[in-house]
Amino acid sequence: MEEKPKSFSIKNWNLDDRPREKLLQKGKASLSNAELIAILIGSGNKEESAVGLSKRILASVANNLNTLGKLTVQELVTFKGIGEAKAISIIAAAELGRRRRLQEAQQELKITSSNQVFNLMQPIIGELLHEEFWIIYLNNSNKVLEKTQLSKGGITGTLVDVRLVLKQALQIGATGIILVHNHPSGTLKPSQADKQITNKLSTASKSLDIKVLDHLIVTEKDYFSFADNSLL
Repeated sequence: MEEKPKSFSIKNWNLDDRPREKLLQKGKASLSNAELIAILIGSGNKEESAVGLSKRILASVANNLNTLGKLTVQELVTFKGIGEAKAISIIAAAELGRRRRLQEAQQELKITSSNQVFNLMQPIIGELLHEEFWIIYLNNSNKVLEKTQLSKGGITGTLVDVRLVLKQALQIGATGIILVHNHPSGTLKPSQADKQITNKLSTASKSLDIKVLDHLIVTEKDYFSFADNSLL
């Protein structure tokens, strides 16, 4: 009699190999990334377990969770055993993680270092495929009053409306501003346009006793600070 193929559903695993039970017994920190993803997808395919399938998915992105979070439904369903529903579960979990990082950064309202600015803005613009330019408005205690997108799609001096930036600063009582934009290319070297924008806003704001405190170029994993590099 032909032997039936073994099911790789989690419910058929040995107790010690079940990530749900492992989480309950040993805590969430005891699980590997693959085991956490296995909980999301529930089962693998006829040839591999959910953990095995999860390991293969992670291997395809060099075990980088940020890269995993960028995969689309169409890319995920190319893996045998991953249908649309499982792909959506993975994407939703990655998005929750991104929003958690953003929320934690937003709770850190007083800016005392360029790294805090990076932590605040990286979840918003660090992984975009296009450029965005943002202004962070602060009061005289360096507490964030507001952050606003100024332009989208490219960075040139003509896209920066100095009057709009300063009008908003006066309306909300800001005494300091921080410029932030991303470089999708990953390069951290400021362009000539980046420097011109910084000088343009710095010069214009001085007459209103508003100070440009910094200008950050943000990429997925790192940043360049004009203030830290004495370019202000």
